[in-house]
Amino acid sequence: MKPDTPTSPSSRPPRLLDQVRQAIRYRHYSLRTEKAYVYWVRAFVRHHGMRHPREMGANEIRSFLKWLVSERNVAAATHQQALSALLFLYRHVLEIELPWLDELERPKKPARLPTVLNLAEVQALLAALSGRHALMARLIYGSGMRLMEALRLRIKDLDLQRGEIRVRHGKGGKDRVTVLPASLRSGLAQQIADARALFDQDRRLDRPGVQLPHALARKYPNAPISWAWFWLFPAPGLSTDPVSGITRRHHVHEKSLQRAVKRASLTAGICRPVSVHTLRHSFATHLLESGSDIRTVQELLGHSDVSTTMIYTHVLNRGAAAVVSPLDRLP
Repeated sequence: MKPDTPTSPSSRPPRLLDQVRQAIRYRHYSLRTEKAYVYWVRAFVRHHGMRHPREMGANEIRSFLKWLVSERNVAAATHQQALSALLFLYRHVLEIELPWLDELERPKKPARLPTVLNLAEVQALLAALSGRHALMARLIYGSGMRLMEALRLRIKDLDLQRGEIRVRHGKGGKDRVTVLPASLRSGLAQQIADARALFDQDRRLDRPGVQLPHALARKYPNAPISWAWFWLFPAPGLSTDPVSGITRRHHVHEKSLQRAVKRASLTAGICRPVSVHTLRHSFATHLLESGSDIRTVQELLGHSDVSTTMIYTHVLNRGAAAVVSPLDRLP
C-alpha cells in the first residue's frame, strides 16, 4: 500500500467549513448553532469574493456587518448572531487572537415585553387544537417547557405518579424538574401507549435505535433500542440523522406543532402574534398572577438568573391595567 503523498486526499487539511463544524462539535454546541455559524462563515467568505478569512480582518468584518444592516435590513439578534459566528471562526478555528476582536461593537437588542394570552384566549387556542397537537400544546402551557424540550422528552423523563417531568439538557445544557399537570395524566398515558406501538414495530423490523446525546450510545450500546430512551412524541415516519447519516425514528418535527398553533390562533380569533413560546410566557405570567413565588417560577422555567424571570412581572394585571385614566374621572 502506497504511503500518503502530499496531494492525496487523506493528507490534505480539512476545508474551512469542516474545521468550523469540528470546533463546534468539540464544544458540544447544538446542531442549530452549528448550522447558523456555518451559514454566516460561508456568507462572509462569499461576500468578500471567496477570500480566505486569514487574509481578512476587522475592516472586512465591519464591512460585512454593515452590509447586513444596510442592504439586508437584518434584526439586531441576527446581526449579533453573525458577529458571534465570525468571532468563533477567528478565535476557535483559525486561533487568531487580535485586539480588534473585542473592540467590535455588538448591537443592542431592543427590550420587548413577551406576548401573554389571558385565560380565555388560552382556552380558545387549546380548544382549536386536536389530537397530538392539542396534547403537546397543553403540556407546554401546563409545564412551562420550551418547544424543543417538550419534543425531546423520553419515556423515562415522565413520572405520572409524582406529577413530575425531568427536562434533560435544556437551554445551557442544564437539567431541571417541572410540574406535570394532573389533568394530562390520562392523555399522556394514552400517548405512551401509542409510542409503545411504534417502538414495538421498530424492534420487530430491527430498525436502528433512537439518537442518544453525546457518546452515550457507545457507553450503553443497548440504550438506543430500549423502551426507556424512546421518544414520548415519536415521528410517524423515519428520517436521516444529519450528523451520523443513520436513518432512524426521530421525534416529531417542531414545525408540525408550530403550524398547528398558528392555525389554531387564527381559528380562535386571536389578533396578536401567537407562537408555541407564547404558551410558556403565559404559563409564567399566570403562575405569578395566582400568587406563586417568583423563585419557584424561575426554577420551573430553568432561568439562571431571577432577573430573566422578572420580565413577567411587567405584564401582570398591575401597572397600567390597575390605573384609572383621568378621562374616566370626568363627570
